[in-house]
Amino acid sequence: MKCFYVLNCINNKTLRQFVQQALNCGEAYHQLRKAIASINGNQFRGGNDYLVEQWNDCARLIANCIIYYNSALLSSLAEKFEADNNQQTIDMLTHLSPVAWRHIQLAGHYTFGTNKNNIVLEKLLENVESLVNEEVALNQVA
Repeated sequence: MKCFYVLNCINNKTLRQFVQQALNCGEAYHQLRKAIASINGNQFRGGNDYLVEQWNDCARLIANCIIYYNSALLSSLAEKFEADNNQQTIDMLTHLSPVAWRHIQLAGHYTFGTNKNNIVLEKLLENVESLVNEEVALNQVA
């Protein structure tokens, strides 16, 4: 069975591209986890196996929250551009990965309280939308 898969990979360019794309997604996730782990000087966390496992679970949760947040942003942008019939921008959005963290302050000091002022996604998207429009305009020039 493995021989047939290897031969199919050699023969099928589309399959090779899908496999490479999947490997890239996995690598991006591991880079995000590494960025989260490097916070606080990449110091070892935990004095025993239980604490190390707990830290790893927390790091996975943080990574998954970042991916969810990015997915919500990309989905909202896609809906907005679909409503505007802006197919070129939608095509560009399909090449973006939700595994990105350059816009997230990982090493910040966060205070969680009872303040009910939640982030308004629409206001956040206004800034992102202008950046996406600028990127599309630059791509048209190039």
